[in-house]
Amino acid sequence: MSTGERRVCLITGAGGTLGNVFCRSYYTEYDIVAVCRTQTPAVPSQLEWFVDPLEPKKAVPENDSRVFVIRADLTAPGEVERVVDLALAKFGKVDLLVNNAAHVQLQPRGIVDGDAAMEQFDPHFSLNVGVPLRLSARLAQRFWLHAGAENRAANRNIVNVSSISGSEVYPGQTLYSASKAALNQLTRNIADEFGEFGVRANAIAPTTFPALVSTEQVAQAIVELDAADFTGGVFGVGVEPSPADGGRHAQVAEAEK
Repeated sequence: MSTGERRVCLITGAGGTLGNVFCRSYYTEYDIVAVCRTQTPAVPSQLEWFVDPLEPKKAVPENDSRVFVIRADLTAPGEVERVVDLALAKFGKVDLLVNNAAHVQLQPRGIVDGDAAMEQFDPHFSLNVGVPLRLSARLAQRFWLHAGAENRAANRNIVNVSSISGSEVYPGQTLYSASKAALNQLTRNIADEFGEFGVRANAIAPTTFPALVSTEQVAQAIVELDAADFTGGVFGVGVEPSPADGGRHAQVAEAEK
């Protein structure tokens, strides 16, 4: 079950750039279900923990807040359901769902250069759109749907990690941009539907991190949205008004698949 009064956060892509920073920054504040396919976040978990080399048997305070790691290929049949069931079995609730896992494969020569773009359509939309849809729906069906008063009292919500690419045009990013635009619209529709049982949904749309905005700032934006009362919004992170000549940047940061 959950540790004390801490909120339970289920985050996908937990071993990637943003997921790792989020877990390292907030694992003592949230009970975290860290979903990853390959890399695990660099924090104590049931798989690994800190040891004092001088006193190996001595308790290390950081180990009191171990994250719960689940390895999963979320695009495989049944894996979304398994993750939701394990999270609820472990903590008894989920207060914050962060859909962070993403597929990024650019086409620098455009979508008409061979078949690369066609071959990349399913990977982009399966992970960037389909997985957030299924995770949100399954979590609602298994836990949130008939708990409206409890959801509102706990301020439960979803934060989808989108990109500035979802609203701007950048060479070579057609499929990635289209998938993030679809994620933005999915977020707005989930917010409208889930509002009936008291669950909010928003998206963050960062510019390039950590090159143009720190990954820590992007992680902080997730926490700020969790504490707020907004719903149905897509919020830029590190995005400043740009001149018409296109002084713009797109998010192509490493993501955990």
